Amino acid sequence: MKPHRPFEELTTTALTIGVGALGALIAWLLSAPVYMLLGPAIAVSLAGLSGLRVSVAPRLRDTCFVILGLAVGAGFDADALAAMVRWPLAFAFMALVMWGILVTCRFMLVRAFDFAPRAALLAAAPGHLSFVVAMAADMGMDLARISITQSVRLLTLTILVPFIALLLGIDVAANIAPQGELMRYADLLVLVSLGVGAGLIFMRIGVPAPLLMGAMLISALGHLTEWAPGVLPEWLILPAYLVLGTLIGTRFSGITFADLRRGAAAGLAVTFVAVVFAAGASVPVALALGMPVGHVLVAFAPGGLETMIAMGAVLGVVPGFVAACHIARLFLLTFLLPFMLARSPAYEPQG
Repeated sequence: MKPHRPFEELTTTALTIGVGALGALIAWLLSAPVYMLLGPAIAVSLAGLSGLRVSVAPRLRDTCFVILGLAVGAGFDADALAAMVRWPLAFAFMALVMWGILVTCRFMLVRAFDFAPRAALLAAAPGHLSFVVAMAADMGMDLARISITQSVRLLTLTILVPFIALLLGIDVAANIAPQGELMRYADLLVLVSLGVGAGLIFMRIGVPAPLLMGAMLISALGHLTEWAPGVLPEWLILPAYLVLGTLIGTRFSGITFADLRRGAAAGLAVTFVAVVFAAGASVPVALALGMPVGHVLVAFAPGGLETMIAMGAVLGVVPGFVAACHIARLFLLTFLLPFMLARSPAYEPQG
């Protein structure tokens, strides 16, 4: 077992955050949308691919998730609550999207990229990376190839979603930090305590992204009941987005440019298929729910759970809708992947 070295962890985290902050500054100077996410994600990815050791200490990561959960939950209001009764239709379409992505990408990865059928299925999975990696390890598959394909999908979607949203008319130039009356610090401290408690309970029962979801639930209840109104201050929100963008980039730590070249094409192809399916399903769902297509697309985009929920908050999408759709995606994959793997051959028959 590798010994824990607090000083080494601290210095690596500080260096990684510094790279992320530089990326955010460059993205801001270039007027990139959602610069506090895109800049760090790209800069830290490039640093990791160049051989720099990049990582974020677990405690800082968890703190970031709690803050983001509180910020997203602050977007809940009576209108969002009333819209929930119409969401089951979106979940039905989400199931179709998941199945379509898996079937199409499995076929494509086997035929065009010489993946074994079961490895192709796991590489094509639109989310649930830790679950996918655990299954691949148990089945003795090529972890590096599957991980690179998945990491390319996550980074590409993080970069693409803001620009697609921009093309669809969503205002992405607004301040990342929500505007409005600031929350009282006493209320904020109570929400943090209750949010962490709820997150620990969610962790025990296996809820994805438990600290983020726990804090979001507590914050939503505080705002719906008007017990703890107001928005979080910028000095909390902006660093949290910086840490999240940095975390996205750390997925490429230990991967070389040569490894990336071998896996990038498969990852980009999987991303393209996923975006096509998500965009195609977004149109009828948006029409049925009376929501902008861009908002539904953010909810259906198969990126990282924490990233897409935070992205939805930045883009002004109903936070509960985005969270519900992405949680539904992970639960669907939990059952759909083992079912499809059991019916998939280990190798493609020849001839």
